[in-house]
Amino acid sequence: MDTFKVISFTHKNLPLELLGKLHLSPEEQTTLLGALKINFELDELMYLSTCNRVELLVNTNSEISRVLIKELCLFINSRLTNFDVDTLTENAEVYYEMDGVEHVLKVASSLDSLVVGEREIITQVRKAYDFCNMLGLTRDFLRLLVKQTIETAKEVYTNTDIARNPVSVVSLAYRKLREQGMRTDSRIVFVGSGETNAAMANYLQKHKFANFTVFNRTLENAEKLAKVLKGKALPLTELTNFDKGFDVLVVCTSSNKHVITKEVFEKLNQGEISKKIIIDLSLPSNVDETILETNKKIVLININSLKEQAETNMQLRKKEVDKCEQIIRSKAEEFNWLHKERRIELAFGEIPKQVKAIKELAINEVFVKEINSLDDQSKEVLDKVLAYVEKKYNAVAIKTAKNVLLNSKD
Repeated sequence: MDTFKVISFTHKNLPLELLGKLHLSPEEQTTLLGALKINFELDELMYLSTCNRVELLVNTNSEISRVLIKELCLFINSRLTNFDVDTLTENAEVYYEMDGVEHVLKVASSLDSLVVGEREIITQVRKAYDFCNMLGLTRDFLRLLVKQTIETAKEVYTNTDIARNPVSVVSLAYRKLREQGMRTDSRIVFVGSGETNAAMANYLQKHKFANFTVFNRTLENAEKLAKVLKGKALPLTELTNFDKGFDVLVVCTSSNKHVITKEVFEKLNQGEISKKIIIDLSLPSNVDETILETNKKIVLININSLKEQAETNMQLRKKEVDKCEQIIRSKAEEFNWLHKERRIELAFGEIPKQVKAIKELAINEVFVKEINSLDDQSKEVLDKVLAYVEKKYNAVAIKTAKNVLLNSKD
């Protein structure tokens, strides 16, 4: 436990645009995280990136100094300016051991989210672990921690009102959209077909919007969302050739660069002067905000613009936070014991093999003459007795070790 640390960059003390510079696409994670783990001598590594945070869960003997955090940031994004990397380094939060465990449980239970009570974070944590595990970056500690984390989040959502009438970033964005009085026959263009855009599409379809076009880098994924929406699917390469115009543009991709630049916007806009709604829930932002200078009728809805509503949401849920924190403290302590038990299991994992080897040595070498002199029935009884003793010894040895170590102060 003493090697577990969490390095946290969040919306609480960093601008979202800067957080976005630490975002890694799945392809970038695949090529970069393994090298990061080796370069910084990490025993385990889990990388979590959402619309309002980037977290590194690590097991390492190294001290997490500000110098190390700066090096980590530059390893993740070598293009960071001196100002950017200094700001990230100074505002990073570091949690150690049990504080780190409690922090992870709070994150998955949405107590540390931009929108408290938002359930999406539990899925994001699970997927982040699965991806890092697939890359071979995690081991037994993070497996056990994430399992406890998911169980804790589910208990929080089930036994408190923290998620009552849940309000997600997507639903906040949708409410902002409806405030603009858009008609249900509005031309809606999606750029990206991932979970966030799929969630927005669900809101729009539920409220009778029906004119959809979906662009995505992988056409197959665009077709899946377009089929649900009864719309049209096109590859992202065709975006600048689209001449049907739009009223609402919903953008969310894993790109680290602006997908909607001034040039792309002008081609999509087709010279129209009517009001345009752009929803950008990407991190980093996929929309170049300088397009606002070209058209005064553009309404941009992004994560920054949703902060005020998110803070109101937090006030409404504050009375439930104490209940949630009680559950989290209890589950964190439970994890501490689970971790100790697991350490004992791993430490005593070789005992059954050793006992079996001793039994085989006794039968085949030490007492081989005596055993060979027995009749078949006596041999069968002896085999049963030795198997019984072997099984019971292993169980008693591990149980005794657990009792001794779990009751110790360490």
